[in-house]
Amino acid sequence: MTEQSDKLGSIDAPPTASGVASFARDKKFAPAPPESRPVAKDIRTAPRQRRLLIGVVGVVVLGAGLVVGVPWIEEMLATVSTDDAFVNGHVTFVAPRVPGQVLHVLVDDNNRVRKGDLLVELDKEPYRVAVSEKQAAVDTAQADLQAAIAAVRATEAQARSRRWDLQRAVQDVDSQVALLHARVAAVYKSRAELALAQVEFDRARQLVPRGDTPREVYDQRQAELTTAGAQLAEALAEVAQIRVSLGLPARPDGSADLGHVPSDLDETFSSVLEAQAALIQSAAQLGVVHSFDQGPKAMLDQFDKLGDIDSTFMRYAANAPAIKQAEAKLEAAKRDLAQAELNLRYCDIRAEIDGVVTRRNINPGNYVQVGQSLMAVRSLSEIWVDANFKETQLRYLRIGQPVDLRVDMYGDTHSFKGRVSGFTEGTGSTLALLPPENATGNFVKVVQRLPIRIDLVDYNADQTPLFIGTSVVPHIYIDKPPTGPGAGKFIQAYVPQSPNAGPASSAAGTRQ
Repeated sequence: MTEQSDKLGSIDAPPTASGVASFARDKKFAPAPPESRPVAKDIRTAPRQRRLLIGVVGVVVLGAGLVVGVPWIEEMLATVSTDDAFVNGHVTFVAPRVPGQVLHVLVDDNNRVRKGDLLVELDKEPYRVAVSEKQAAVDTAQADLQAAIAAVRATEAQARSRRWDLQRAVQDVDSQVALLHARVAAVYKSRAELALAQVEFDRARQLVPRGDTPREVYDQRQAELTTAGAQLAEALAEVAQIRVSLGLPARPDGSADLGHVPSDLDETFSSVLEAQAALIQSAAQLGVVHSFDQGPKAMLDQFDKLGDIDSTFMRYAANAPAIKQAEAKLEAAKRDLAQAELNLRYCDIRAEIDGVVTRRNINPGNYVQVGQSLMAVRSLSEIWVDANFKETQLRYLRIGQPVDLRVDMYGDTHSFKGRVSGFTEGTGSTLALLPPENATGNFVKVVQRLPIRIDLVDYNADQTPLFIGTSVVPHIYIDKPPTGPGAGKFIQAYVPQSPNAGPASSAAGTRQ
């Protein structure tokens, strides 16, 4: 067979005439008739058709390769990608703010909830009792305040009266001193009259024996002397009485004048000090007296400087310590009531965000403590992608660059659009509990990866939801200009945040 093939020639080469003749001679065949000669022509055209078919197939394959490969190559040159990327999102752990027994659990795992929906209801009866107790305390404090106001009004009237008592006491002392001086003057006058009467009596006594003066004159002079002595004694008795009433000795020591009194007697006299003490006691309850070291006159001057005494006491009465104390107790009771009412509202544990319930671990009848995790709510809207790029790729990346996201769960049927929003300031190993120690001598360089956050810009949770943890292949376009806040930078711009003050929530939420 091999020899025959050699004689006929290769099937890929056209047979020659000598080869055909030799083959026919060996087989003792007669030369082929003329009508059988086109078979050799078909043999010669078969390789040509095969080469044409191969060429056509090659052109088709090359064209398909160009159609598929050119965009792929262009994408490879215009983008930076990684397969180390995952979907991430916020999760809020639902926990009670008050302890209590669970009455109802209204949701289960995988239930979708909206912000404000009731998730768990605790037993409210103990907290209703607490609200009633705090309300009673508020009523009591309100009554105490009214009693304090009434007491202050009485003290106000008493202080007004005692202010005039002090002034009257000072004036009484001054009047007694003036009366003392008048009586001392009368003593001096009586002494002069007594001396004159003594002279007249002595003269009459000398003249009567000689008959120069009638006996009646002598008797008259004697009566006048007796009267003058009695008047002097009476005047001295009055002076002594006044001095004693002023707290002074009846007769001054030594050669002191009968009318001598201390210059500050109207401030040190017992009745004045007693009136001042009574005024201080009443005024102190109103908060009027600013110093307890003042003298009576200085205190009266202070009241005079304050203006009208009635309006002054009314003004101070509104800010009296007793009223302020009662008001403070009332405010404290109201705050306790507000806290009790707040605790009652906290028995209704509601969803803090829109999302899906996961990790439910509570059932009716369980007793829960403050901060105990009951379940979690994963957000459906606050979704992003954490992509871990090699450090050698970071030179091409900036905030604001557009991203094409291909999620494994959707395959090639759908892709998402995103935007680079920030870079983590450190690799994951630097935040580990035990960071690696590279100074031990056995260091092996490994290309590090840095987490980059990519925000979704066309995400619709109702139509194409993304699940936390699913794999993503992001393609960041490095040839397109970055847009949005912080575009073209590595670090986001500082934006001061001010939390919005809203109504108290019924569930303690912790986001991650």
